[in-house]
Amino acid sequence: MIENELANKVIGIAIEVHKVLGPGLLESAYHESLFYMLNKAGMIVEKEKKMPVVFEEVKLDCGYRIDLLVENKLVLEIKAVEKLNDLHLAQMLTYLKLGKFKLGLLINFNTPMLKNGIKRVIN
Repeated sequence: MIENELANKVIGIAIEVHKVLGPGLLESAYHESLFYMLNKAGMIVEKEKKMPVVFEEVKLDCGYRIDLLVENKLVLEIKAVEKLNDLHLAQMLTYLKLGKFKLGLLINFNTPMLKNGIKRVIN
């Protein structure tokens, strides 16, 4: 499955999670619920995937972790904030660059309508 098809399926599942939980919960509640539902849908999902920084051919564990990595292709960064900002975008761009991934989704569950809280980020 290509990244765009995968992203569309993930967005549909995220919307279902949001319909059940609504806005206002902690990020961890959405993170775990989405992880569960993606697995239930038969997708391969890694949680808190470590992303080392490579400096002069040495891998450095600097604490970077992707919230969810779907099918080793799609980076998901889960938020529950008032609104997404440039720092969130920079974080996603860093993950895409470190992992050499093409597509990521910033998903802010703290919105009345989830479609307004999703930002596609392309590397």
